[in-house]
Amino acid sequence: MDWVQRMNEAIGYIEAHITEEIDYAEAAKIACCSVYHFQRMFPFITDVSLSEYIRRRRLTLAAYELQNSDIKVIDLALKYGYDSPEAFARAFQNMHGTTPTAARQAGTKLKAYPRISFQFSMRGAAEMNYRIEEMKAFSVVGFKKQVSTQRAYEDVPLLWKDAHAEGIFDKLWNYRAQDHPIRGILGVCADGDYGKNEYFDYIMSVVSTHNPPEPMVLRHFPAAAWAVFELEGDPKGIAEMWKRLYTEWIPSHAYDLAPLPAIECYLPPDEYKNELWIPVIRKAQ
Repeated sequence: MDWVQRMNEAIGYIEAHITEEIDYAEAAKIACCSVYHFQRMFPFITDVSLSEYIRRRRLTLAAYELQNSDIKVIDLALKYGYDSPEAFARAFQNMHGTTPTAARQAGTKLKAYPRISFQFSMRGAAEMNYRIEEMKAFSVVGFKKQVSTQRAYEDVPLLWKDAHAEGIFDKLWNYRAQDHPIRGILGVCADGDYGKNEYFDYIMSVVSTHNPPEPMVLRHFPAAAWAVFELEGDPKGIAEMWKRLYTEWIPSHAYDLAPLPAIECYLPPDEYKNELWIPVIRKAQ
Protein backbone atom coordinates (compact mmCIF):
# COMPACT_ATOMS: atom_id res chain seq x y z
CA MET A 1 0.00 0.00 0.00
CA ASP A 2 1.54 3.33 -1.04
CA TRP A 3 1.63 6.61 0.85
CA VAL A 4 -1.25 8.21 -1.06
CA GLN A 5 -3.55 5.25 -0.44
CA ARG A 6 -2.71 5.20 3.27
CA MET A 7 -3.44 8.90 3.64
CA ASN A 8 -6.77 8.53 1.83
CA GLU A 9 -7.70 5.63 4.09
CA ALA A 10 -6.84 7.76 7.13
CA ILE A 11 -9.20 10.45 5.81
CA GLY A 12 -11.79 7.71 5.27
CA TYR A 13 -11.50 6.76 8.94
CA ILE A 14 -11.97 10.39 10.01
CA GLU A 15 -15.01 10.82 7.77
CA ALA A 16 -16.57 7.57 9.01
CA HIS A 17 -16.25 8.79 12.61
CA ILE A 18 -16.92 12.48 12.01
CA THR A 19 -19.76 12.58 14.57
CA GLU A 20 -17.67 10.79 17.21
CA GLU A 21 -14.58 11.50 19.30
CA ILE A 22 -11.96 10.93 16.61
CA ASP A 23 -8.98 8.87 17.69
CA TYR A 24 -5.97 10.65 16.21
CA ALA A 25 -3.76 7.69 17.09
CA GLU A 26 -5.94 5.35 15.01
CA ALA A 27 -5.87 7.73 12.03
CA ALA A 28 -2.07 7.94 12.31
CA LYS A 29 -1.84 4.15 12.54
CA ILE A 30 -3.78 3.81 9.29
CA ALA A 31 -1.38 6.31 7.69
CA CYS A 32 1.55 4.24 9.05
CA CYS A 33 3.16 7.04 11.02
CA SER A 34 3.17 8.49 14.53
CA VAL A 35 0.46 10.85 15.76
CA TYR A 36 3.07 13.59 15.87
CA HIS A 37 4.00 13.22 12.21
CA PHE A 38 0.39 12.77 11.10
CA GLN A 39 -0.71 16.01 12.73
CA ARG A 40 2.44 17.84 11.67
CA MET A 41 2.34 16.80 8.01
CA PHE A 42 -1.38 17.50 7.61
CA PRO A 43 -1.18 21.32 7.39
CA PHE A 44 1.88 21.12 5.11
CA ILE A 45 -0.05 19.04 2.61
CA THR A 46 -3.52 20.58 2.96
CA ASP A 47 -2.83 24.15 4.21
CA VAL A 48 -5.17 23.51 7.16
CA SER A 49 -4.58 21.83 10.52
CA LEU A 50 -6.15 18.45 11.24
CA SER A 51 -8.43 19.85 13.95
CA GLU A 52 -9.56 22.69 11.65
CA TYR A 53 -10.30 20.23 8.84
CA ILE A 54 -12.46 18.16 11.20
CA ARG A 55 -14.25 21.29 12.46
CA ARG A 56 -14.98 22.50 8.91
CA ARG A 57 -16.24 19.10 7.81
CA ARG A 58 -18.56 18.83 10.81
CA LEU A 59 -20.03 22.26 10.23
CA THR A 60 -20.39 21.57 6.51
CA LEU A 61 -22.38 18.41 7.24
CA ALA A 62 -24.37 20.17 9.93
CA ALA A 63 -25.44 22.87 7.45
CA TYR A 64 -26.55 20.20 4.99
CA GLU A 65 -28.68 18.53 7.66
CA LEU A 66 -30.27 21.84 8.65
CA GLN A 67 -31.41 22.40 5.09
CA ASN A 68 -32.51 18.84 4.40
CA SER A 69 -34.08 17.56 7.61
CA ASP A 70 -36.16 18.60 10.61
CA ILE A 71 -33.46 17.80 13.16
CA LYS A 72 -33.46 20.12 16.18
CA VAL A 73 -30.50 22.47 16.62
CA ILE A 74 -29.82 21.06 20.11
CA ASP A 75 -29.65 17.52 18.71
CA LEU A 76 -27.43 18.65 15.86
CA ALA A 77 -25.08 20.38 18.29
CA LEU A 78 -24.67 17.21 20.34
CA LYS A 79 -24.29 15.07 17.22
CA TYR A 80 -21.31 17.09 16.02
CA GLY A 81 -19.55 17.29 19.37
CA TYR A 82 -20.65 20.62 20.85
CA ASP A 83 -21.50 20.88 24.54
CA SER A 84 -24.38 23.28 24.02
CA PRO A 85 -26.54 24.84 21.28
CA GLU A 86 -24.89 28.18 22.07
CA ALA A 87 -21.38 26.84 21.42
CA PHE A 88 -22.60 25.23 18.21
CA ALA A 89 -24.30 28.44 17.09
CA ARG A 90 -21.11 30.47 17.66
CA ALA A 91 -19.01 28.04 15.65
CA PHE A 92 -21.65 27.89 12.91
CA GLN A 93 -21.83 31.69 12.73
CA ASN A 94 -18.03 32.01 12.55
CA MET A 95 -17.82 29.68 9.58
CA HIS A 96 -21.01 30.26 7.65
CA GLY A 97 -21.69 33.89 8.56
CA THR A 98 -25.24 33.08 9.63
CA THR A 99 -27.11 31.32 12.43
CA PRO A 100 -28.29 27.70 12.39
CA THR A 101 -31.90 28.88 12.43
CA ALA A 102 -31.39 31.17 9.43
CA ALA A 103 -29.61 28.39 7.57
CA ARG A 104 -32.90 26.53 7.23
CA GLN A 105 -34.28 29.28 5.00
CA ALA A 106 -34.03 28.89 1.23
CA GLY A 107 -31.50 31.23 -0.38
CA THR A 108 -29.21 31.47 2.67
CA LYS A 109 -25.56 31.44 1.60
CA LEU A 110 -23.48 28.75 3.30
CA LYS A 111 -19.93 27.44 2.97
CA ALA A 112 -19.05 23.86 2.08
CA TYR A 113 -15.68 22.21 2.63
CA PRO A 114 -15.54 18.91 0.70
CA ARG A 115 -13.76 15.79 1.84
CA ILE A 116 -10.03 15.90 1.15
CA SER A 117 -8.59 13.43 -1.34
CA PHE A 118 -4.83 12.94 -1.73
CA GLN A 119 -3.16 12.45 -5.09
CA PHE A 120 0.49 12.06 -6.00
CA SER A 121 2.00 14.77 -8.20
CA MET A 122 5.56 14.81 -9.50
CA ARG A 123 7.75 17.55 -8.05
CA GLY A 124 11.41 17.79 -7.25
CA ALA A 125 12.85 20.46 -9.54
CA ALA A 126 15.16 21.43 -6.65
CA GLU A 127 17.57 18.83 -5.28
CA MET A 128 17.34 17.43 -1.75
CA ASN A 129 20.70 16.46 -0.29
CA TYR A 130 20.36 13.58 2.16
CA ARG A 131 22.09 10.49 3.48
CA ILE A 132 20.95 7.46 5.50
CA GLU A 133 22.70 6.95 8.85
CA GLU A 134 22.45 3.80 10.98
CA MET A 135 22.83 5.08 14.54
CA LYS A 136 23.40 3.27 17.82
CA ALA A 137 21.30 4.25 20.84
CA PHE A 138 22.03 7.70 22.29
CA SER A 139 20.54 10.30 24.63
CA VAL A 140 19.94 14.03 24.59
CA VAL A 141 19.65 16.44 27.52
CA GLY A 142 18.03 19.83 27.42
CA PHE A 143 15.18 22.16 28.28
CA LYS A 144 11.62 21.15 27.37
CA LYS A 145 8.92 23.52 26.15
CA GLN A 146 5.35 22.78 25.01
CA VAL A 147 4.49 24.00 21.51
CA SER A 148 1.27 24.12 19.51
CA THR A 149 1.56 21.92 16.42
CA GLN A 150 -0.43 24.46 14.40
CA ARG A 151 1.73 27.43 15.48
CA ALA A 152 5.07 25.61 15.60
CA TYR A 153 6.82 27.72 12.97
CA GLU A 154 5.77 30.90 14.70
CA ASP A 155 6.48 29.79 18.28
CA VAL A 156 9.70 27.79 17.92
CA PRO A 157 11.84 30.71 16.62
CA LEU A 158 10.68 32.71 19.64
CA LEU A 159 11.81 29.90 21.95
CA TRP A 160 15.29 30.01 20.41
CA LYS A 161 15.42 33.79 20.71
CA ASP A 162 14.52 33.58 24.40
CA ALA A 163 17.00 30.73 24.95
CA HIS A 164 19.81 32.82 23.47
CA ALA A 165 18.93 35.75 25.73
CA GLU A 166 18.86 33.48 28.80
CA GLY A 167 22.25 31.91 28.10
CA ILE A 168 20.80 28.43 27.63
CA PHE A 169 23.16 27.59 24.76
CA ASP A 170 26.21 27.92 27.02
CA LYS A 171 24.58 25.66 29.60
CA LEU A 172 23.80 23.03 26.98
CA TRP A 173 27.29 23.15 25.50
CA ASN A 174 28.75 22.05 28.84
CA TYR A 175 26.81 18.77 28.61
CA ARG A 176 27.47 17.84 24.97
CA ALA A 177 29.11 14.56 23.98
CA GLN A 178 32.38 14.92 22.10
CA ASP A 179 32.74 13.53 18.56
CA HIS A 180 29.15 12.33 18.20
CA PRO A 181 27.77 12.34 14.61
CA ILE A 182 24.81 14.47 15.71
CA ARG A 183 26.48 17.77 16.50
CA GLY A 184 25.45 21.27 17.41
CA ILE A 185 22.44 22.51 19.37
CA LEU A 186 19.39 20.36 18.75
CA GLY A 187 15.70 21.00 18.51
CA VAL A 188 14.02 17.68 19.34
CA CYS A 189 10.40 17.49 18.28
CA ALA A 190 9.35 15.01 20.93
CA ASP A 191 6.05 13.37 21.76
CA GLY A 192 3.61 15.50 23.73
CA ASP A 193 -0.01 16.14 24.60
CA TYR A 194 -1.95 15.11 21.53
CA GLY A 195 -5.65 15.08 20.80
CA LYS A 196 -7.76 18.19 20.58
CA ASN A 197 -5.07 20.45 22.06
CA GLU A 198 -2.50 19.45 19.42
CA TYR A 199 0.62 20.14 21.47
CA PHE A 200 4.03 18.52 21.32
CA ASP A 201 7.15 18.78 23.46
CA TYR A 202 10.08 20.60 21.92
CA ILE A 203 13.44 20.03 23.62
CA MET A 204 16.35 22.41 23.08
CA SER A 205 19.19 19.99 23.71
CA VAL A 206 22.53 18.36 22.90
CA VAL A 207 23.60 14.73 22.57
CA SER A 208 25.01 13.84 25.97
CA THR A 209 26.13 11.03 28.27
CA HIS A 210 25.32 13.01 31.45
CA ASN A 211 22.37 12.88 33.79
CA PRO A 212 21.22 16.51 33.84
CA PRO A 213 20.08 18.50 36.88
CA GLU A 214 16.52 19.84 37.08
CA PRO A 215 14.84 21.51 35.26
CA MET A 216 16.72 19.87 32.39
CA VAL A 217 15.30 16.65 30.94
CA LEU A 218 16.82 13.45 29.54
CA ARG A 219 15.49 11.75 26.38
CA HIS A 220 16.72 8.35 25.18
CA PHE A 221 16.77 7.26 21.52
CA PRO A 222 17.05 3.59 20.55
CA ALA A 223 19.21 2.35 17.70
CA ALA A 224 17.55 3.41 14.44
CA ALA A 225 18.02 4.47 10.83
CA TRP A 226 17.94 8.19 10.11
CA ALA A 227 17.48 10.18 6.91
CA VAL A 228 19.70 13.24 7.29
CA PHE A 229 18.94 16.28 5.15
CA GLU A 230 21.56 19.00 4.73
CA LEU A 231 20.45 22.62 4.44
CA GLU A 232 22.81 25.30 3.25
CA GLY A 233 22.31 28.75 4.74
CA ASP A 234 20.63 30.02 7.88
CA PRO A 235 18.10 28.10 10.04
CA LYS A 236 15.08 29.57 8.21
CA GLY A 237 15.45 26.81 5.64
CA ILE A 238 14.38 24.17 8.19
CA ALA A 239 10.69 25.01 7.74
CA GLU A 240 10.84 24.59 3.96
CA MET A 241 12.71 21.30 4.34
CA TRP A 242 9.97 19.96 6.63
CA LYS A 243 7.41 20.74 3.93
CA ARG A 244 9.44 19.10 1.18
CA LEU A 245 10.03 16.07 3.40
CA TYR A 246 6.29 15.46 3.76
CA THR A 247 5.16 16.45 0.27
CA GLU A 248 8.06 15.23 -1.91
CA TRP A 249 10.51 12.87 -0.22
CA ILE A 250 8.27 10.53 1.81
CA PRO A 251 5.74 9.87 -1.01
CA SER A 252 8.48 8.96 -3.50
CA HIS A 253 11.11 7.07 -1.47
CA ALA A 254 11.44 3.59 -0.02
CA TYR A 255 11.15 4.78 3.58
CA ASP A 256 8.35 5.48 6.04
CA LEU A 257 8.53 7.72 9.10
CA ALA A 258 9.57 5.80 12.20
CA PRO A 259 7.67 6.40 15.50
CA LEU A 260 10.51 8.42 17.03
CA PRO A 261 11.04 12.17 17.52
CA ALA A 262 12.72 14.10 14.73
CA ILE A 263 15.78 16.26 15.37
CA GLU A 264 16.63 19.71 14.01
CA CYS A 265 20.41 20.08 14.21
CA TYR A 266 21.71 23.66 14.28
CA LEU A 267 25.42 23.66 13.51
CA PRO A 268 27.92 26.42 14.41
CA PRO A 269 27.41 29.64 12.40
CA ASP A 270 30.78 29.37 10.66
CA GLU A 271 29.65 26.15 8.92
CA TYR A 272 26.65 27.99 7.43
CA LYS A 273 24.53 24.87 7.22
CA ASN A 274 22.15 22.85 9.37
CA GLU A 275 20.69 19.35 9.33
CA LEU A 276 17.31 17.72 9.74
CA TRP A 277 17.48 14.19 11.20
CA ILE A 278 14.36 12.10 10.49
CA PRO A 279 14.00 8.56 11.92
CA VAL A 280 12.88 6.19 9.16
CA ILE A 281 12.11 2.55 8.46
CA ARG A 282 12.31 0.84 5.08
CA LYS A 283 8.92 0.22 3.52
CA ALA A 284 7.76 -3.37 3.36
CA GLN A 285 8.12 -4.85 -0.11
